[in-house]
Amino acid sequence: MMNKRPVLIIAVAAAVSLATVSMAAIWLKQRDEGSTIKVVVATRDLQIGTRLQPSMLETVSWPTSAPIQSPLHSSEQAYDRVINMPILRGEPILDTKLAALGQQGGLSSVLKEGKRAVTVKVNEIVGVAGFALPGNFVDVMANIPDKDNNPVSKIVLERIQVLAVAQDVASTENKPRVVSAVTLEATPQEAEIIDLARSVGALSLVLRSQVDVASVDTPGSRKADLLQRSSQLNSLSTNAAMVVAQNDAQRPAGSRPIRRVSQSLPPKQTEKLEVIRGMTKSQEPTE
Repeated sequence: MMNKRPVLIIAVAAAVSLATVSMAAIWLKQRDEGSTIKVVVATRDLQIGTRLQPSMLETVSWPTSAPIQSPLHSSEQAYDRVINMPILRGEPILDTKLAALGQQGGLSSVLKEGKRAVTVKVNEIVGVAGFALPGNFVDVMANIPDKDNNPVSKIVLERIQVLAVAQDVASTENKPRVVSAVTLEATPQEAEIIDLARSVGALSLVLRSQVDVASVDTPGSRKADLLQRSSQLNSLSTNAAMVVAQNDAQRPAGSRPIRRVSQSLPPKQTEKLEVIRGMTKSQEPTE
């Protein structure tokens, strides 16, 4: 009679193993669900002013160990919303990156409340050699005549954000682009200052750091300041030369700098060896 005990043991072990694997899978799934949340991300790179469509969005699991502020948890929350800043592929769609409900898209949807868009005509120099890209901050410098009709260069506005260059309202490449116009975001009063400055003089844009928020009040620069600066540099150079000469004169003779004078050395004398071959005697140089 065949012994059924080994078969029974194998069957019980297989059942226990299967139950253990199933319980482990359920536990891991529950743990993953507790450590992640559903987040809406972009399926491709999106530019400012884009109206979101279903094909541009997907929902993925996002780890709770890397929290993000105001994410969207379903694609329906983002449909027909307009983004107000560039979004890269795979980047979460945050509520703070979306314009208010009802916006129709385009540059107007990028403007913050109380702000205006003003366009400045620029050339390669005025446009900071093409490095004034959307999202950058610039200072606006005006070159205008003073009350004595003398030209003055002065920064009239600080930390003005660039909204667009020419017709491009988004650029994720940190490359120079020579354009003919730059659109700036300004308050109504700042827009008036820009319009007045460009009507009475010339405007230049001064690129500044993204993290630099300090304000600097300068008196402006005039032609006299350039000449005065040049005279100060010449005076400093002359004074430095006089101080060096005085220090050399006050040093003891033994401690004064030694001036080395190069002298030409006499030509090296070639040694010769007297060689006798038979009845002939000669002088040959040594190697």
